[in-house]
Amino acid sequence: MPGLAVNVAVIYENKILLTKREDFETWILPSGGVEEDESLAQAAIRETKEETGLDVELTKLVGIYSRLGNMSSVHAVLFVAKPIGGEIKCQEGETIAVEWFAFDEIPSPLSFGQRKKIEDVIAGISGTVVMHEINVPPLSEKITRKELIELRDKSGLPRQDFYIQLIEQAELKEKIEVQGD
Repeated sequence: MPGLAVNVAVIYENKILLTKREDFETWILPSGGVEEDESLAQAAIRETKEETGLDVELTKLVGIYSRLGNMSSVHAVLFVAKPIGGEIKCQEGETIAVEWFAFDEIPSPLSFGQRKKIEDVIAGISGTVVMHEINVPPLSEKITRKELIELRDKSGLPRQDFYIQLIEQAELKEKIEVQGD
């Protein structure tokens, strides 16, 4: 069964907050899984606090983004938020950097699917439903996150290089299933 996750685009003074993941050293919106007995909004606020140190107020629902294919399937709900407190800090074992970026200075590499989400936030879209399909030919039918990390560690490549090489081999498809406003 696919996972359920949240992504949060924290916006302040025409800048967006991104975290650099420890696992593949790629940039991503604050994000994470929804826990048992937790609403989507509660998960978004909690994950942002854990990964960035900031307290946020959710201001908008952008849409739902599904990642399907032979990597772990997940449905992610994307929110926009504004900071209301806290101090920027990394989450040990998960984030290695937390930084603000001007809309025209988005860093790379981004994790798969993040560019579309960031573009939708900047464009002010709401109510969209997007399906991303990613299939990496050398991988088995379905690969778990744990198996992907094991492959990364066995590859002998730096984390970021492994991820970039993986994505370059992938067959990627994007379909907007519901056009947002």
